[in-house]
Amino acid sequence: MFGLKSVVAAALVGKAFAAINTTLLTDINVISQYWGQISPYRDNDDNYFDVQDVGLPHGCQIEQAHTLQRHAQRFPTSSFDDGINDENFAAKVKNFTSANPNAKFTGPLAFLNTYRYIMGESYLTNIGATTEFQSGATFWNRYGRTLYNATVGQTQYNASYPNGTARPKPVLRTTGQPRIENSQISWALGFFGPSFYPTPDPTLASFTNTSLFDVVIIPEGGTENNTLASYDSCFEDDLQSSDLGDLDLLFQYVPLYITPATARLNAYVPAGFKFNNNDTYAMQSICAYENGYIGQSDFCSLFTEAEWQGFEQTLDIEYYYDYSFGSPTGRAQGLGYQQELLARLTNQYITSSNSSVNSSLTNNPAQFPLGRPFYADFTHDDIIVSVLTSMSVDYFREHPSLTQFPPDPERHFILSHMTPFGGRLITEVIGCNSPNPIAEHTHATQYYPSEYGYDPANATNKFVRMRLNNGIVPLDTIRTGECLGRTDGLCALPKFLASQFQAEKLANYQFACFANYTIVNPTNGNDYDGTVNNMTGGVVVGPGMITAEYLASL
Repeated sequence: MFGLKSVVAAALVGKAFAAINTTLLTDINVISQYWGQISPYRDNDDNYFDVQDVGLPHGCQIEQAHTLQRHAQRFPTSSFDDGINDENFAAKVKNFTSANPNAKFTGPLAFLNTYRYIMGESYLTNIGATTEFQSGATFWNRYGRTLYNATVGQTQYNASYPNGTARPKPVLRTTGQPRIENSQISWALGFFGPSFYPTPDPTLASFTNTSLFDVVIIPEGGTENNTLASYDSCFEDDLQSSDLGDLDLLFQYVPLYITPATARLNAYVPAGFKFNNNDTYAMQSICAYENGYIGQSDFCSLFTEAEWQGFEQTLDIEYYYDYSFGSPTGRAQGLGYQQELLARLTNQYITSSNSSVNSSLTNNPAQFPLGRPFYADFTHDDIIVSVLTSMSVDYFREHPSLTQFPPDPERHFILSHMTPFGGRLITEVIGCNSPNPIAEHTHATQYYPSEYGYDPANATNKFVRMRLNNGIVPLDTIRTGECLGRTDGLCALPKFLASQFQAEKLANYQFACFANYTIVNPTNGNDYDGTVNNMTGGVVVGPGMITAEYLASL
C-alpha cells in the first residue's frame, strides 16, 4: 500500500510540474519580489493586508510613532542553509574548474568557468546603507513633519524649538551587532539630515558631536537580555527551535520544487560534474545576495517564475517555524519588545523583567525616555515576526504549506511583504476629537497637522494603528477581540492595551525558553501557536531547566 501511495504521489507531482510555465524569468524587478526576507524594500499598498479603509479620519492626527526597524541588505549569514550552502556551492565549482581547466560549463552557465565568489558574511552592504538612509528620510517625511510641526521647506529634524531652546534629544536603540549599528547610523543620516542642510556642513559636525540624538547600544551575541535580539536570552531557541523551519525548507520543500531546475541546469555542465538540489538552491540565494551587494548577478536569469515563487516559499517556511506561530518560542521572542511598547504607551518604566527586557536599561529616563514624539529601535527580521506573533495578530497565523507548489499567491504569511531588507513595523498613536471617528476610505496627503480638522486641544480620544512596511495591519484580527468593530485598522488605545495585556500571557516565557523539553518530530509542520507547555503534543518534558552554563558546555 505504501508503494502504491508513493507512485500516485509521484504521478501527481509530475502532472503539477508539467502544468507549470517553463519560461525563464529575466525581469529583475519581478524576480526580486520573490526573495522573502532578503528582498529589497518596497512599500506595501495601504490596504495590502486587507484593511478596507486606509485614510486618517477627519479630526484625527498622528501624535506619536514607534518604529521597529530592520537592518537592510547584508551579506549571507553563517547558517547551514544560507551562507554556508552558498559558499559550499561556490567552492565546489571553483575546485572543479581549477582541477579541470579544459572542462567547460556551457550555455547560460558559461560564466561559471571564470566565476569567483566575492561576498563577505553577515555585514551590511553599501546598498543596505542607502536603503536605511532612505528609510530615515521617509520616516521624517511621513512622521517627523507632523510630529514636529515642520516649517515650510524643512527637510529634516531640527534639534531646537522655534524659540531657539534645545529639544530633548531623541534616543535611538540598536543591538551591538555591526549590521544593526550601521543601519542605525545610516537611518539617522536620513532622518537628521546633516548631509542636506540648507547651509552645508561638510564635516557633519552636528552629527558627530552627539548634539542631535543619543544612542543606546544593547549587547548581542551572548546570553544577555536584549529585546532587539531576544533569542540570546531564550535558551531553548538556541538548542532546537531556531532550526525547525530551516530543516523543513531544506529537506522538504527544496526537493519538492527545484528538482526540474536542477535537471535543466545539469544539461550545461561538463563531464564529471553534477549539480544537486542544494547547489541549485544556492544559485537562487546567491542571485539575491549579489544584487544586494553589487546590484547584479549572472545567476538571476536561470529560473522560471514558479521556481522563484518556490524559493520564497522556502523562506516563508523557515521564518514561520523558526520565529512565528510554528515555533514553541515564537511568542517568547517577541514578548520583550511588546512589553516595552506597552510601557511607552502607558508612560511607565519597566523596573523588573520576566522576559528578554533588560530592566537596567528600561528603568530610567536616559535610556528609556517616556512621552517622546517618536521611538526608533533597530533590530532583526525575526524579531518583527515574533512581535506580531506575541501580539496575537492572527492574520499572520496561516502557515505556509510544506507541500503546495506553486504556493498560494493569496497566502498571508509572505516575508517579502513582512520583513524585506529595511522592513519596519510602525505603531502610530492617533489623537481624535471623536470616540468613534468615521472611517475614511482613501488616503489623503496631509500637508500640515491641522489640515483636516485636527485640534490637539480637543483630541482626547486616543487610538493605535500599526503599519507593516506601509501596509495597515488588521488589528481587528487580534485574537482576544477587543479591536473588533472598525474597518480602518484603528483600535482605541484602552482596547488595544487590554488586548495586549491578555496576549502577552500566552508566551509562557519561562517554560518556553528554559524548560528541558524535546520536540519529538521537528519537521512535522506543527502549529504550536508560538508557545509550549506541559500539555503540548509532540513535546517530551524532562527534569530540570536549561541554564546558560549548560549552553556554554555545549
